[in-house]
Amino acid sequence: MFFMFGGSKMQSLATKHNDPEAKLGWGERLGYGSGQLGMNAINAVLGSFLTIYFTNAALLDAGIIASIIAVSKVFDGISDLIMGNIVDRTKSRFGKARVWMMRMCIPFAVTTVLLFSVPSNWPDMAKYVYVFILYNLVNAVCYTAMLVPYYSMISLMTKNAYERGMLGNVQQIFQTLANVVINSVFIAMLTAFTDNAENIYTQGAFTVTMIIVSAAMVVLSLICFFTTKERVKDETPTEAAEENAQDGSGEKNSSRDGKKGNGSQAGSAASNPIAAFKALITNRYWVVMFFAMFVIFFVIIMYSVGNVYYCQYVYGDMSRYSWMSNAISVAQFAIMFVTPFFMKKFGKASIYKAGIALMTLGFLGFGLFADSLPTIIFFNVLKGLGLGMSGGMAMGMVADTITYSRLKSGIDPVGMGNAAMSASQKLGLGLGTAVLGWVMDAAGFDAALDTQGIAQPASVVTAIQFLYNWLPVIMCAIVLVALLFLYDIEKKLPEMEKEGK
Repeated sequence: MFFMFGGSKMQSLATKHNDPEAKLGWGERLGYGSGQLGMNAINAVLGSFLTIYFTNAALLDAGIIASIIAVSKVFDGISDLIMGNIVDRTKSRFGKARVWMMRMCIPFAVTTVLLFSVPSNWPDMAKYVYVFILYNLVNAVCYTAMLVPYYSMISLMTKNAYERGMLGNVQQIFQTLANVVINSVFIAMLTAFTDNAENIYTQGAFTVTMIIVSAAMVVLSLICFFTTKERVKDETPTEAAEENAQDGSGEKNSSRDGKKGNGSQAGSAASNPIAAFKALITNRYWVVMFFAMFVIFFVIIMYSVGNVYYCQYVYGDMSRYSWMSNAISVAQFAIMFVTPFFMKKFGKASIYKAGIALMTLGFLGFGLFADSLPTIIFFNVLKGLGLGMSGGMAMGMVADTITYSRLKSGIDPVGMGNAAMSASQKLGLGLGTAVLGWVMDAAGFDAALDTQGIAQPASVVTAIQFLYNWLPVIMCAIVLVALLFLYDIEKKLPEMEKEGK
């Protein structure tokens, strides 16, 4: 019924024109954001609670889980590149990217619920095999098959630089909204569905909660599919030849320009993925953004999972969890409503750099001074403001770097470029989770001690403080230096676009 009757009405929310340079309506912008809201609700749970589920509910070893996640990231990274090539080759009446939101939302939901349903009566080895298979189905297959096309949609919905920035900002707003919602309700949902009043981390509580979250993701993904439209078309060599034959001019379009009137881009990367990959890795702006995205998502894992561990084992007060988490998320959410106005005046890159600087200060200040609730909130607000400023600009900047590659090489690597960015994010999330697990295991963390009322070793507290504070300071500072000295694309891109017209 939803497909038959809801689809046509929701499709009307997409801006009706086909001009890729024109302004988009708010219905389409918000529809695009709904896709991120659904996917990131799942991702927020995976980032903040998957490790807790494995160690405290499924009672699996933190070190082994960390190793499984680390090995899985190899498959995850490869699958991103494969999916990028698939997007470049996709041809459907719905376009090449948004159709995957419809195709993969239900498989993503089902595999996610199964990931949080490790059979308790299986032998330990069988449990670890189960986790390996399901973790890769969730991340390397289903999530990849949605996230790569979703990010590619920005480049395919519009060529307008401001609209790309707006879509990136809306995407980040909804991503942050998902974090706020999950941080606010997930613990409460576990509490409501647990069958043990003294332990909220039970198998039944996680399974029921994930069924609800996954169902919401499916609905939001379909809203995204039905309310957006792809306008930027590829020009393949065959199409170019046909056009020249039809107009009789015999003149070929410049390979650098690659345009064919209303909304087409340079030649597709589908026929030459090696050339597309070369166009990306020789583009220093794209490489800087790849590294920056990896670091940001690595840091996100450090504080997302770290919030739980910090409250439980450093402060010994879980009532601080919602304050710590939402101070970041609410500040991130609020600043994104302001950044579009500053974007017009200062440009995306300047706001992004300022955001990374604020994040660095937030982590540094927290490590030095955050011992009371007001200081905890203050320094986490700084982190949130920085994350919102940088996150709101990120995908618009990525789209700019891909445009730079197209203008410089004549190859349009939109699928592969966004796939690799998706890989960098998931590599950051996955490696961050693995590093956290390895360090905690090396420090002597043992979840069984909690059930016995025994405190974790002091080395565990020290490890949590390092992972939550000092490692993010170091990594954010490196990104800031790279941006300040290597990223000046906004000075060059407008001139290149004028030359290409």
